[in-house]
Amino acid sequence: MIIVIILIGLFTGIVTGLTGASGNMMVVPLVNMLLNFSIHDSIGVSLIVNVIASLAISYTYYKHGNIDIKLGIWIAIGSILGAQLGAHFADNISGVRLGGSFGIFMIVVGIMLWKRGFNRETLENKKETVKFKTQTQKILTTLILGFAVGIMSGIFGAGGGAMILLILIFVLNIPLRVAIGTSCLLMTITSCSGALGYALQGNLRLLPGLIMGLSAAGSGMVSARFANQVNDNILSKTVAIIFIVFGAVMTIIHL
Repeated sequence: MIIVIILIGLFTGIVTGLTGASGNMMVVPLVNMLLNFSIHDSIGVSLIVNVIASLAISYTYYKHGNIDIKLGIWIAIGSILGAQLGAHFADNISGVRLGGSFGIFMIVVGIMLWKRGFNRETLENKKETVKFKTQTQKILTTLILGFAVGIMSGIFGAGGGAMILLILIFVLNIPLRVAIGTSCLLMTITSCSGALGYALQGNLRLLPGLIMGLSAAGSGMVSARFANQVNDNILSKTVAIIFIVFGAVMTIIHL
């Protein structure tokens, strides 16, 4: 079992390092299908993996001065609260329904990736941002958005990195590199809160999560060095196919 756990972590890290996206949607179906963990335990493990991997990546951005936690603090607060609520909801959902829902979620994300891709240059060149009349309005909006991201993290075990990134860029108007670094740090906080929620519900296997997380962090840091040599469109298409295939398998298994 340990070898399988390490391999899952290495594979997840490679995908995360190449795409810059959370690898949680890799961990949940692989752990559920290969290790025969319950869907709740699988999501709990994925949250631990995301905490470790995101922390390693955010530290790299921190060293380069590309993290601004002050601007994203309200998202963090909202996500912590939302993750606890999401974890509570997930514990009251049957494994069959949760597994099927997760599979459909993966398919939807895969289709979106296939159609839109993940082109960072496109995001960076986009100038449209939300306009707020007052600072209070801005804070309340980001708090609510963070809460929504947290609920997603708690239910599906996803760190919400992509959603956080979009909020930082289009709502808070943070430069792309700073947004990516800050997003990774906030994703660590969100996942940590979600993991705590799963622990309180008795759905957290700490040792497999730690082993897998360390493996993912190692391979992710290595694969990230090669990320710029691969075309963004090819990456997004590849990840989209992986998501759709795994999502379809998860959905069929839990019918």
